[in-house]
Amino acid sequence: MHAPRTTHLQAVKRILRYLKGSPGRGILMKKNGNTNIIGYSDADWAGCTVDRKSTTGYCTFVGGNLVTWKNKKQNVIAGSSAEAAIHIAANPVFHERTKHIEADCHFVREKVQSNIIRTAFIRSNKQLADVFTKGLSLAQFESLLSKLGSINILAPA
Repeated sequence: MHAPRTTHLQAVKRILRYLKGSPGRGILMKKNGNTNIIGYSDADWAGCTVDRKSTTGYCTFVGGNLVTWKNKKQNVIAGSSAEAAIHIAANPVFHERTKHIEADCHFVREKVQSNIIRTAFIRSNKQLADVFTKGLSLAQFESLLSKLGSINILAPA
């Protein structure tokens, strides 16, 4: 907002065209008979062409239903990605280079070691958080929207 560029205006216009073309789009919530919690996270490493900052995105499902999602441009230039966070959380060896990580990472590490939380690498074609961090082809975008539970209630059945 403090230094808008032509690329920002183009992005806003693209978003508005998408919203205009999909007025019936929503998220379908289903009763799935479970309360499993599954989360996806991803970051595009230095993906912003203006300042080389990364965008982080995540989504969380409870019982197979999307309940939270977010994407955010990071305040700093990231030197790693979600893969590195998975490695740090799963690796029980304390490294000199990880001293700056706050208590929440150590909390997650304990949960990973006690098998309460499992972390896994997800290939890009199945990584639901990609919809929040990357420019995708239309086919990939629509595929991920479907997997997020998004439907168009105005589409013919």
